[in-house]
Amino acid sequence: MREALDAKEPERLSSLACLSRDAVRRRVEERQGYRQAFAVDGDRILHTRAYTRYIDKTQVFYMVRNDHITHRVLHVQLVSKIARTIGRFLGLNEDLIEAIALAHDIGHPPFGHDGETVLSALCLEHGLPAFQHNIQSVFFLDRLERSGRGCNLTLQTLDGVLCHDGEIHNRYLAPLRGKTFADFDRELEAKAADPANELLPMTLEGCVVRFADTISYIGRDIEDAIELGLIHRDDIPSGCQEILGRSNGTIVYNLVTDLIANSRTEDMIRFSPAVSDSLQELKRFNYARIYRNPAIKKGFDKIRLAYRVLFEAYVDEIRNGRRNTVVVHEFLDGLAASYREATPPAAKARDFLAGMTDDFFLAQARYYGCEVPDKS
Repeated sequence: MREALDAKEPERLSSLACLSRDAVRRRVEERQGYRQAFAVDGDRILHTRAYTRYIDKTQVFYMVRNDHITHRVLHVQLVSKIARTIGRFLGLNEDLIEAIALAHDIGHPPFGHDGETVLSALCLEHGLPAFQHNIQSVFFLDRLERSGRGCNLTLQTLDGVLCHDGEIHNRYLAPLRGKTFADFDRELEAKAADPANELLPMTLEGCVVRFADTISYIGRDIEDAIELGLIHRDDIPSGCQEILGRSNGTIVYNLVTDLIANSRTEDMIRFSPAVSDSLQELKRFNYARIYRNPAIKKGFDKIRLAYRVLFEAYVDEIRNGRRNTVVVHEFLDGLAASYREATPPAAKARDFLAGMTDDFFLAQARYYGCEVPDKS
């Protein structure tokens, strides 16, 4: 069945699509079932412990008593849905698109990008590279899941996760084809050494997910901000309203439609100039009125202090070989001896913190005597 499905892909997919038969794994697997390679990746990602923890990870707004505000788990589902829609109309491999989309934010720490910034500063203080959630996503999937064995995902999926960088604005993306695992490992090291190093996915599917990441959050964050009373719909720049629309549904539809219309013939994914410029303006609006709005950061000083307290407590406990601790029972005991023996205490503290849900982080902060903010 799998061989028959693989054989049909060149007939039904674009000549620019990544075929399932071309999937490459770091470790060759003897057992073969009827599922195609990238579908297997998607299933493995869904069954990771890290994916389960998406359910209580901040997207943008934290410490908010509102069940209708987007959390990370909804975001990755939206990215998957939008990216698969684009991929279907362009004749790309939807299984690969789904796998990349579902996995791309697995490495995000508690409290979204603000938490990532704090954790990064702590890493630098302790002699580690700056924290980057895309690198952490790859690390979780490739090294920590399955008791330290990793999921043995395909190169194409891991590459899409590493290269997703949804915060960067691009009018077009062309894949950097022909990568090997050696190339991937070099890019991983280069990105860790220099976070400003922009990477390009090796597949059109990876390019699609990178754009879908932006498409999924740009209008949805506006809707959440309106729900919370931070902005009004009329605040959206008039030029953006005219070109993209003034509701999330319209914004998503117009961005997806433009991307499909301009990506049909060449080996690239691209927006038209007018839509790209409008999207960039809308990003600037979101940053000014939403992401940097002090109103959404109430209580974060307490969270910032809790990050430091927990990080330093875990480093101290690990360094001193204390066994009766949460970092040991909930994290280290479930990992391979190679990780426990070769990883420095600060890196273990980083990995434990990065995997936490918001609520588990707050519970740990209380346990170590920190004052934590209340939801409002």
